[in-house]
Amino acid sequence: MTKRVFLIVLDSVGIGEMPDAAAYGDEGSNTLKVCFNQEGFAVPNMKKLGLFNIDGIDYAEKEASPSGSYGRCAEMSKGKDTTTGHWEICGIISNKPLPTYPDGFPEEILSEFSKRTGRGVLCNKPYSGTQVIEDYGKQHLESGDLIVYTSADSVFQIAAHEDLVPPEKLYEYCEIAREILKGEHSVGRVIARPFEGDYPNFKRTSNRHDFSLVPPKTTLIDELSEKGFDVIPVGKIYDIFAGKSMKKSNPTKSNSHGMELTKNFAKDDFNGLCFTNLVDFDMMFGHRNNAKGYAEALMEFDRWLGDFINTLKDDDILMITADHGCDPLTESTDHSREYTPLLVYGKGVRSVNLGTRKSFADIGRTIADIFEINSKISGESFKKEIIKE
Repeated sequence: MTKRVFLIVLDSVGIGEMPDAAAYGDEGSNTLKVCFNQEGFAVPNMKKLGLFNIDGIDYAEKEASPSGSYGRCAEMSKGKDTTTGHWEICGIISNKPLPTYPDGFPEEILSEFSKRTGRGVLCNKPYSGTQVIEDYGKQHLESGDLIVYTSADSVFQIAAHEDLVPPEKLYEYCEIAREILKGEHSVGRVIARPFEGDYPNFKRTSNRHDFSLVPPKTTLIDELSEKGFDVIPVGKIYDIFAGKSMKKSNPTKSNSHGMELTKNFAKDDFNGLCFTNLVDFDMMFGHRNNAKGYAEALMEFDRWLGDFINTLKDDDILMITADHGCDPLTESTDHSREYTPLLVYGKGVRSVNLGTRKSFADIGRTIADIFEINSKISGESFKKEIIKE
């Protein structure tokens, strides 16, 4: 019998600070609450699934009879970045945080990078992605040097103007950086950040590409592939897992594009997992401290969700979650250490409060259980709680 699970990660849609948030500088963060407080905010389809019935959400009207199961997930791994969050969803607990560079990258890394690319380096410090091209874009065009910067996450980001460095060449430079960044400097992602336009009106293009570490252990994706199930990545999922155990990448240009692809895949008779990341919440609104835009993006997803649910087959299961927070009203523009939502829907899924899960990995372990895999990944399955007998 064909089985299909749709796992959608609303990138950075956290739902309130975790108990250890202060250790990450994130005390008081609550991404969803900030959106809820924006004028006109309404997400009736997620509300119907049980979003506001989740433990800890005490500022919104609860659904009298939710149509799905609902809960919140704590992050067991050390960190609050995309790679760590997605790896944990798929069963890897990272006990050691990936390296970060609040003072920039060491000289030995940059000198080797310049030697192998033949180009100098500008910036080399944590920076906003939009601000860095505004501040260094003109100098980059005049000198030919690459803009290298980081953030609070474990990332080595390279920005270059597409007229000077075509995207394919920029990807080559990223692959060089990925080769250099090993051992103690194994950052989670090397990210190509191409931009276009004339000074001072530079803007980033949609040709971003992530070059991730290969997961150090077996993931849900590996187990599904080994058992012959389909794994369809949508958005940056392929990049986050370095393409391991996936046949094809399906990159997206926006949330709406990701939703469109997901709906199109739902029309296919695949047997396995469609795994979608919707990155605009994080990239376009969280990191840019745009609370209004963030709220509007959530409402756009909710409108799409209402239609998508109606296309699901009787045996399909939909799971909605996130990988971290990115509160758009805190002073920081970085990710925040927050609980993530968990919504599960399907005609064969009962409505239960799943409480607070100890780890994001419970999601991956449950999906493995749904596909009847004798899984070795971390996590605790909640399949028996949600599946109707």
